[in-house]
Amino acid sequence: MFTGIIEEVGTVKRVQRSGNSSFIEIQARKVLEDVHQGDSIAVNGVCLTVTEFGGDTFRADVMNETLSRSSLGSFSAGSPVNLERAMAAGGRFGGHIVSGHIDGTGTVADIKNDGIAVWYTVSTAPHLLRYIVEKGSIAIDGISLTVARVTDTSFSVSVIPHTASQTILSAKKAGDTVNLETDIIGKYVEKLMKPADAAPQSSLSMEMLADCGFI
Repeated sequence: MFTGIIEEVGTVKRVQRSGNSSFIEIQARKVLEDVHQGDSIAVNGVCLTVTEFGGDTFRADVMNETLSRSSLGSFSAGSPVNLERAMAAGGRFGGHIVSGHIDGTGTVADIKNDGIAVWYTVSTAPHLLRYIVEKGSIAIDGISLTVARVTDTSFSVSVIPHTASQTILSAKKAGDTVNLETDIIGKYVEKLMKPADAAPQSSLSMEMLADCGFI
């Protein structure tokens, strides 16, 4: 689990593609301070498993499902990426619950200055917008942000200078693709509100009990 508080911006050093999968090698510093093989690191909000590490780099495999759901397929050597280690037990919960499992992508539709803040409007599909609510949480490229506005086709966030300067958000421009993870609580609530849809129909009835001699 992650919190959406970015620890550092790393750099993609190498990408190797083979069929429907690939691996990436990322140069970093802070997230490697206590790294172990098998650790989880969120790369632009995508939870990846460290398969190898050494010096100032780590490597992770990326499967087809991840490539199809996220923007990782567009990575190339030199791409900057947001990095966050999995949350340590007992650590501060500075953002919101972020699983690192991307729901889909959005497109930066508009960027507008508003005093010290910057408004980013992101267009995305209806099946993602249904889980995005005003004043709720959203992870954009792994960054925990508060939703300020929602329409039928997009949502907007207002970003403070610190967040922009400590992440790759400040380099985004209109037309760029971003990874989105909606609030996981909303998805669970929706699922649990309709348990009968997934449950098999029982054959138990009063008539059946009577036929079997229980009544």
